Formats: sequence, structure tokens, C-alpha cells
Amino acid sequence: MSNIELLPKYTYSDYTMWEGDWELIEGVPVAMAPAPMRKHQNIATEIIFELKSSFEDEECPECEVSFENDWKISNDTILRPNIVFVCNDDNKKYLTKAPKIIIEILSPSTAKKDETVKFNIYENEKVNYYILVYPDDLKAKVYKIKNDKYSKVGDFTKKRLVFEDIECDLELDFEKVFRRFRR
Repeated sequence: MSNIELLPKYTYSDYTMWEGDWELIEGVPVAMAPAPMRKHQNIATEIIFELKSSFEDEECPECEVSFENDWKISNDTILRPNIVFVCNDDNKKYLTKAPKIIIEILSPSTAKKDETVKFNIYENEKVNYYILVYPDDLKAKVYKIKNDKYSKVGDFTKKRLVFEDIECDLELDFEKVFRRFRR
């Protein structure tokens, strides 16, 4: 028996009572990193602005762009992606459905988890697009689900990404997202 199997397993009801910022992955609590660097937060703001301005709420009222929401995948797995685009999820406390798009902005303390553990979870949950943003490189790696597996769409630094196979017309212009950080 490994030491990991000896650790207690927690559930959503435990999670709701903890202080601070946490994620819960298969019953194992994972402390979230301290508040990200300003550049991280500013890139997130630019991405949200670009996504919000690329679609009309009136034409797509069942969908929304959101920041830092809990996603309850199961009773023992709750994640908090940086940015999501989700449709038809009316729960007021947390997300209950797989978002169409998840964007994680990596920091040195989260990169490994975002590139492996979360990548696998989002793929298993069939999130249409998973985007990893590297603030120091001003680059985004974009993955799209195809035949139940992620395939890489490409690396984006100055290109525009047009999302396919989602309910709303939506795009993300990485030239605009990263422009002010290139100065």
C-alpha cells in the first residue's frame, strides 16, 4: 500500500468548510497558489474582455464568460479554472456542466498541474477547448477535443482563434490580448 492511499479522502461538503482557496482532486485537497502576479491578472482581464466583446449576449443568452468559478465535477473533484465559457448551467453556487472553453493562465507554481492533471481531467470531461496561456512567453497553446482526446490546434501569439462546434459565434484575438505586454 502506498502512502497516498493512507491519506484521508475529502468531499464537497468538507471543501465548503475550508478557509482559503482550494481545489479538490479525487478527494485530495490541493492548496491554490497565492494571488497571481499582476501580469497574470491583467492577461486574464484582456482575455475576458476579448471573449465578451466577440459575442452578443442577446444572440447567445444561455452562455457566459466567467472568472474563477468552482466547477463541481463530482463529489470529490472540484476545480477552479481561471476563465470559462459555459452554456446552459443555471446552478448559482458552482458550475455543474463541462464548460465549452477553459483557459488556465500558468504560473511557475501551477504549470505542472495545469499541463498534466487538469489537462487529463478536462479531456475526460470533454471540455471542447483547453487553452494554456504562458504569460512570460506571451503565448497560448490551444487544444480541441476530437474523438475524445485533445489534439493541438496550435500555438497562438498574434493570431486570431475562431472557435468551432460551440453554440455561439466566438473568437479570441491573441494579438489584442498580448499587445500591451509586448511594449
